Amino acid sequence: MSHVPPEGGPAAPSLLRPRQAGMHGKVTNIELFFDLVFVYAVTQLSHTLLRDLSLLGALHVLLLFLAVWWVWIFTGWITNWLDPERLAVRLLMLVLMFAGLLLSTALPQAFDGHGLLFAGAYAFMQVGRSCFMLWALRRSPLPARRNFYRITLWLATTAVLWIAGGLQQGQARLLCWTIALAIEYLGPAMFFYVPGLGRSSTAEWDVEGGHMAERCSLFVIIALGESVVVTGSSFAESERTLDAWLAFVTAFIGCVAMWWIYFDLAVERGSRSISQSADPGRTARLGYTYLHLLIVAGIVVSAVGDELSLTQAHALATAPQIAVLLGGPALYLLGNALFKMAVIHTNFPLSHLVGLALLLAILVAAATLSVLSLAALTTAVLVLAASWETLSLRNLRRELYESTDH
Repeated sequence: MSHVPPEGGPAAPSLLRPRQAGMHGKVTNIELFFDLVFVYAVTQLSHTLLRDLSLLGALHVLLLFLAVWWVWIFTGWITNWLDPERLAVRLLMLVLMFAGLLLSTALPQAFDGHGLLFAGAYAFMQVGRSCFMLWALRRSPLPARRNFYRITLWLATTAVLWIAGGLQQGQARLLCWTIALAIEYLGPAMFFYVPGLGRSSTAEWDVEGGHMAERCSLFVIIALGESVVVTGSSFAESERTLDAWLAFVTAFIGCVAMWWIYFDLAVERGSRSISQSADPGRTARLGYTYLHLLIVAGIVVSAVGDELSLTQAHALATAPQIAVLLGGPALYLLGNALFKMAVIHTNFPLSHLVGLALLLAILVAAATLSVLSLAALTTAVLVLAASWETLSLRNLRRELYESTDH
């Protein structure tokens, strides 16, 4: 989105976030306040999956997760452009927060009695936020406004499908929502092409890279926070047996390893890379809009695995439990590897590749292992990947710290 002022108009539209060369906009308190709703949403998703580990249950949670991520990341893009310190933008965020809370409360019953509430809240957030941007950009150059004409038309089209799905039941609802979500996810990849209006370009998505990187890293913290909550609450309700202690320590170490893999160097390197990119909009679209999906999904699924290990430690792992216990770490390693390749421009990290290979090897014998044993093995894989990468990048870490100090 261009910040070039219109001829004869003011220097910049009053609602746009000010930009300063060499600095990135800080994440504001209202953005953090807004994110609290998604702490609850992530909790709802993990608990919904835990209650129904069937294939259909997993498919439902996947669709709901994709919707939750999409409404959050689109809001992240908006607040990247708008100044949350402005009263109108703050009011927008609070209205979206209320709608997001309604959406979150509907998640467990979204495919049952609360489908219309979920769909209505989602459509309102997507279309309403986009319409606000059209108003905020009313004095901006035509290319910036056309960008949101296209986005609004895409979201208004899918809103019809979301509401139609909310009015349906069973497979009809699933079909409508799947089509709506597929269209929305194709939008950025298709540059929001609209006949007669053409398509946008990533150059028009004038994203502030450092802010976008920080926003996405905070969502990863939200997801990790769910793991901590699940681990603590499950342990608090359990008897202090040796197995409970082992499961508790295993879950905590696994959470620390996940934090280390992403936050040790990847966040800082990613932030620097997108800030220095000649086309930050393209980098933000792939690395932060799409690939962070895998990272957050891996954490959410792993949180379900943590609760399984704390509540069913001795049970022989069933196929759904194996899928959760191995799938969470696998998604997380794959997402981090692809993110580092796309944004930091590295090769596929060998530590992550070995970790994925080890998870595949564990799968061969997984049906003969208890839930706790399987959780311990997957945690060991995450610790290995984190340690390997830390040691292999120790020289780079020293260089980054030295450049920061100077």
